Amino acid sequence: MMYLNADLSMTLRRIPWFTDLCQSQLECLANLAILQELEAGEVLFHEGDREDYLYVLLEGQIVLEVEVPSRGRVPIYTAEVLDILGWSSMTPIVRQRTAQARAIKPSLLLGLNTKLLQQECEEDHELGYIIMRRLANVVASRLLTTRLGLFDIIANTVSQGTDISG
Repeated sequence: MMYLNADLSMTLRRIPWFTDLCQSQLECLANLAILQELEAGEVLFHEGDREDYLYVLLEGQIVLEVEVPSRGRVPIYTAEVLDILGWSSMTPIVRQRTAQARAIKPSLLLGLNTKLLQQECEEDHELGYIIMRRLANVVASRLLTTRLGLFDIIANTVSQGTDISG
């Protein structure tokens, strides 16, 4: 995997999400970063786990799944290269994972310690603004994806003649 031997600040520079950051901000983030490899089928985090890292998928593919009563594990999103995972760890309200993340293919992720990242965003408001603006875009995109998925579930349920009114 091409990122394993690379300097983390150089890896960060190659990620479009961080293009507006200056060198000192990239170096700061590199100090908070880890690289994590997953084999196909391996779980990155489980629904209900404590939030601790924000991830950027560098290689591979990850499926986000939630447990739905009477339906079991339901996929809600498939992350591709350069997608952000664990974004809710940067919100002040959420304290645990809201989905399970499982590798579909062997994957490499860059993880940023969210407790330390939040501290850096508080100290460097320009960094904080850039990070939070990008997170807002991720959240809006995921909400749209989730909404479309919900419509699909409702349409399939109705077409099968199941009463969804309760």
